[in-house]
Amino acid sequence: MTNKFKINPKYLILLVVLMIGLSFASVPLYDLFCRVTGFGGTTQKAENSPNKILNKTIKVRFDSNVSSNLNFNFKSMKNYSDIKIGEVNNIKFRVTNEGKKPENVVSTFNTSPPSAGIHFKKIACFCFEKQTINPRETREFTVAYYIDPKIVEDPATKGISEITLSYTLFKVDKLYKRKNS
Repeated sequence: MTNKFKINPKYLILLVVLMIGLSFASVPLYDLFCRVTGFGGTTQKAENSPNKILNKTIKVRFDSNVSSNLNFNFKSMKNYSDIKIGEVNNIKFRVTNEGKKPENVVSTFNTSPPSAGIHFKKIACFCFEKQTINPRETREFTVAYYIDPKIVEDPATKGISEITLSYTLFKVDKLYKRKNS
């Protein structure tokens, strides 16, 4: 029995190079997709506050977590805030390195329910910024945010009365630089 199916080695090499290129492009492409669509609870960056504040409140809960390879204490200064939709609010997070050596850390975030992410607008955030925290050092970081009034018009989110903003602190050596976080 003879094999009539032959593959040109040039095509195999091209396929391997293409697959490697796509694997390197997947992180920034996925990040761009999440920022544009709010997929997975990805919040949005805003330059300034909206021009409209609704007479409707929404509860924003704050959650903070630490990767298991860090000896850190990381918490929000409040468990929740009741804010008017469109109103700018601030929340402070406190980070303490309880270890014996300086650590490079970064925080990531998401919202729950994920559909609210596109309407959760951050004006200022410490997320995705590499921070070096020395032993026994405590630092405070502020997030300024608002809930876009369009949340009440969006069929996927108009019934939402509560959003959880969750941060996780990770140890890092090198970091993919995210734009517009």
